[in-house]
Amino acid sequence: MPHGCNCWTCTIFPVPTDSLIPQPCRIARRRRETPDTVTLWISASHPELCDVQPGQFNMLSIPGIGEVPISVSGMESASILMHTVRAVGSATRAIAALKRDAHVGVRGPFGRGWPLADASGRDVLMIGGGLGLAPLRLLWQLILRQREQFGRVNLLVGARSPGDLLYVRELKRLRSRLDLEVEVTVDHAGSGWFGHVGVVTHLIRRAEFDPDDATAFLCGPEIMMRYCVQELLHAGIEKQRLFLSMERNMHCAVGHCGHCQLGPKFICRDGPVFSYDMIGQWMGLAGI
Repeated sequence: MPHGCNCWTCTIFPVPTDSLIPQPCRIARRRRETPDTVTLWISASHPELCDVQPGQFNMLSIPGIGEVPISVSGMESASILMHTVRAVGSATRAIAALKRDAHVGVRGPFGRGWPLADASGRDVLMIGGGLGLAPLRLLWQLILRQREQFGRVNLLVGARSPGDLLYVRELKRLRSRLDLEVEVTVDHAGSGWFGHVGVVTHLIRRAEFDPDDATAFLCGPEIMMRYCVQELLHAGIEKQRLFLSMERNMHCAVGHCGHCQLGPKFICRDGPVFSYDMIGQWMGLAGI
């Protein structure tokens, strides 16, 4: 057995010789974000899994239940990957229910990530809606590590309600920084919420940036991204400097099954990150 182990995960998941074979990885830590969403710290069993760019995704799986694409939302260390999972189907429910020291199958990383080099020297807007905040998390961490290479940096966050916000403690810490503007809005809230209420496009109008020298990164529900793109184009940012993460219908991660085809593109292989000038005409089309 791999590494001298005879546990069920290593029996089912042999040491792979192919990147398409899931590798057994241990859950090192688990944190509940919202009633239906958790963040898992996954100890990578092979160095290749940690060669990750912000915006890429892994395929997480449990034998006999299923496999799903999940964005890499952070790197705790050189060997710990973070994935934020919302329990919406049988596979994600099973993965989200995993406890510390349980094992999950991981293969990846896959896809084209955020083109961080395009933003160098420019103002930056990162706009995340709901679970779309997760693929942006590693991006803002890298930007803040090399903060001097960018102009004004804005992180605009939208959620359905205060209870649906991800990374609440981290957002509070980020808001205390003097070199980053963080704005949060929710669609609806009770009397205990003292923040902004409304759609995330309203935050764009309040953000300070130079549209002639800015790059925007967006991830969230497609309808949210379409309205945000309209607002950003109206503000004067060019199409080729608007980058969106599209994450619909991905099954195989390598462009073979065709489930994620959108126009001439395969989201898993050609994306999930696209510039708006590449994908804009296909947004809004129904998925396969």
